[in-house]
Amino acid sequence: MHGHSFRVDVVVRGEIPDDRGYLIDFADIKKLIAPIEKQLDHYCLNDIEGLENPTSEVLAKWIWDRLKPELDLLAEVVVHETCTSRCHYRG
Repeated sequence: MHGHSFRVDVVVRGEIPDDRGYLIDFADIKKLIAPIEKQLDHYCLNDIEGLENPTSEVLAKWIWDRLKPELDLLAEVVVHETCTSRCHYRG
């Protein structure tokens, strides 16, 4: 087991409505990711169900599985382990 920080990108995809000019409000994404972030931040990931082996790949899928039901526009979850190492998960 080892510990480090990571960064997660949530990528959405879809057609931008002409009347609105944007796909989704970033605040809406923040609301959806907040409970996930709270569950992960400053906790031992190995102790969280489903993350017993918390590789970037496993973490990306774990986050996807929790976000996708609430965020139909979800296209990709990117977990950055370092500034040069990352995993892209597209479901």
